[in-house]
Amino acid sequence: MAPLTRDRVQVLHRRIRWIVAATIGYNVIEAVVAITAGSIASSAALVGFGLDSTIEVLSAAAVAWQFSRRDPERWEKGTLRVIAISFFALALYVTATSVAALVGRADVEHSTVGIVITALSVVIMPFLSLAERRAGRELGSASAVADSKQTLLCTYLSAAVLIGLVANSLLGWWWADAVAGLVIAAFAIREGIEAWRGDACATSIGMLMDDDEMAAEPTVES
Repeated sequence: MAPLTRDRVQVLHRRIRWIVAATIGYNVIEAVVAITAGSIASSAALVGFGLDSTIEVLSAAAVAWQFSRRDPERWEKGTLRVIAISFFALALYVTATSVAALVGRADVEHSTVGIVITALSVVIMPFLSLAERRAGRELGSASAVADSKQTLLCTYLSAAVLIGLVANSLLGWWWADAVAGLVIAAFAIREGIEAWRGDACATSIGMLMDDDEMAAEPTVES
């Protein structure tokens, strides 16, 4: 893979900033709507979904802060740690709410607003995830790739909550979203471990830039 030019690096930096800004904006709206709808319908899954959106805001904000710095690559490790912690927090909360829903056999009312907001998330979030992952991989940014995985995981959670709400409304399957939530929690733990280790991307942009500069320097013969 050919080293990136500095102009291309700047383009990718701006692109990631715009993507995470859109992600933050959408998730703030999603959190408010989901928590309100969940409280009205007594849906632990919807409230948990809204709180998950706040975790996604934290992850995206960490990446936004990193790429607002003069030298984003220097902050890569710290940003990855924040993303990893957000994965673990998501797994912990989803596990707790899912187990509580299963044990308590929660009686959830139908929520049209909840179905609409989760359906929108299933449509919107994959595009944000794909765009950030492509930019992150081209740039060689492990934090951007990890954040895109966080966004994709939130898409899976959206789908699980949506299926649970629909199944509960139509079939009375109150346990559906809780079971799906436990599966998603397992994936969140795995992704959190990868982010903590820095395994989300193999090559850092700093290494690419160093290689570019070394190739440009003239050799001096002794």
